[in-house]
Amino acid sequence: MHSRVLPRLLLACCCLLLAAPLAARELLAIGTGFPRVFEQQAAGGYGGLATSVLREALEPLGYRLRFELHPWARAQHMVEHGQGDILIGPYKNAEREARFAFSARPFYRDHIVFYRQRGRLLYWHGDYQELLGRRIGVVRAWAYGARFDSRRGQLELVTVEGVENGIKMLGAGRLDLLASNQRNTRPVLLALGLNDEIEQLESQIDLQDGYFAFPRQDSHRALREDLDRALQLLIEQGRLAQLAREWQVEIP
Repeated sequence: MHSRVLPRLLLACCCLLLAAPLAARELLAIGTGFPRVFEQQAAGGYGGLATSVLREALEPLGYRLRFELHPWARAQHMVEHGQGDILIGPYKNAEREARFAFSARPFYRDHIVFYRQRGRLLYWHGDYQELLGRRIGVVRAWAYGARFDSRRGQLELVTVEGVENGIKMLGAGRLDLLASNQRNTRPVLLALGLNDEIEQLESQIDLQDGYFAFPRQDSHRALREDLDRALQLLIEQGRLAQLAREWQVEIP
């Protein structure tokens, strides 16, 4: 009796293991500090639109999620080389599409603009000739849209390590302009008490949509497809719009 039952039990266990989805393993979602999109909260946990979307999209499918914050260049490197499963919030461009597999749909939108010292006679109306000879701060590893990025070689760009660093340099007169996005920059200006000293130029550099991205290896194809289906459902049900209102983030 036992000699017949034991092999059957072993076979059943093996079948269950083979049938268990890869979703059972813990996923590492990596990003940098993007206010209201991905941020570490006072209690030590992680919040933002991205964490809400990933939890609602993937946890019902059996995925377990872990989040980490890293400098943006490091976060990109980790996911590109398979040291993380999901990159939170990158804008899409040709260079990044060669390094990552992107989600089918974006989940937030940013307005890319210039900032200057209030009262400085620096103007920009979309003509890049107006920027020649100006010291322009750009954040390391950020993408600013095809039009701006195609003109990098003509511009006097100064790489800064983050928005706060760039705002301080702008306030100290070490930059003429800072290229940034409204969502990241407004809370920094408020925290530094510089709302009356730094102002945004009216003309936009670009609109950029933010995505989730994955390693390009086949090992992450099923995860990407699962997230694509779940995100599409959140969009169709109006749940993404509801979460975006809660986090005060614009969506496409």
